[in-house]
Amino acid sequence: MPDVSADIVLIRARLLAWYDAHARNLPWRAAVGAARTEPYRVWLSEVMLQQTTVPHATPYFHAFTTRWPAVQDLAAAEDADVMAAWAGLGYYARARNLLACARAVANDHGGIFPDTEAGLLALPGVGAYTAAAVAAIAFDRAANVVDGNVERVMARLFAVETPVPAARPELRRLAGLFVTDERPGDWAQGLMDLGATVCRPKSPSCGTCPVADRCQGLAGGEPTRFPVKAKKAERPHRHGFAYVLFDDQGRVAVQTRPNKGLLGGMLGLPTSDWTPQTPPDQPPMRGEWRMAGAVDHVFTHFSLTLTVRTAQGCADSGPWRWMPIETARAALPTVFAKALDRAGAPDLLG
Repeated sequence: MPDVSADIVLIRARLLAWYDAHARNLPWRAAVGAARTEPYRVWLSEVMLQQTTVPHATPYFHAFTTRWPAVQDLAAAEDADVMAAWAGLGYYARARNLLACARAVANDHGGIFPDTEAGLLALPGVGAYTAAAVAAIAFDRAANVVDGNVERVMARLFAVETPVPAARPELRRLAGLFVTDERPGDWAQGLMDLGATVCRPKSPSCGTCPVADRCQGLAGGEPTRFPVKAKKAERPHRHGFAYVLFDDQGRVAVQTRPNKGLLGGMLGLPTSDWTPQTPPDQPPMRGEWRMAGAVDHVFTHFSLTLTVRTAQGCADSGPWRWMPIETARAALPTVFAKALDRAGAPDLLG
């Protein structure tokens, strides 16, 4: 790979100028040239944006900051309230880590986030990327902030032939070449904006890229070939049952899932185990259980088919509680909301 040190200053200058003119207007971001963003808002947004998109995360960010405007407010919140508010964002371990981190900041740091990458990394649930992002964006520290957008820009800029994920150490090293004490927060956000709006995964807008003439991927004629992807392993498939029990007041039975494991600590419907072969059909109570079809859902590491069974009754004993249907639908993770919708309305059960 050629030595690009002579181009670093030029690329940085062009990208920062482009960012000054084209920075995205995001609810958690301070305007270019304004005071830095409050660390709580940077941290919250970065956690929410992991594995999801800006349009999907934005309403959640507004809801959280309206309900819990400061880290101390979030730290004092009930676990169940935060988990319910998180429903639909996925990767639910992040919600548990969010609470653990907020409480550590409130209780151990007087409500003030550490202002160094090392200090942030010591907080529970804060990984290398989040620590670097908060350090750079909130505190203007010279931190190497590398997300998927940055990896894509580096892979194309330098035409990195090693497939990801094996290429990630090299992509991180290349990104680090550009990190300096000059506007590190703006540099990090500008690089991420370039990846999100110009150097897109498909149909990149190379004609508007401020560093197109320095892009080795474009020079080779196939920028979308980068980053090179390793062949994906086939995603395993699992099966299970979801049991939708209504009472005579039009409420549905829900329960809190165990803290550990997939969807841990989240609200859920009674369910069987999820296994490679169809598990035993064992409803949580006796009754006239009816088939209501099935729903499919895809998680990161496996896909799932849930056969939905529904009944109407009023069982007072069990690990569940009764909740109005619309309230439950808003609080349930997507896979269970799908099952609830498949069950239909209780007054249709006959």
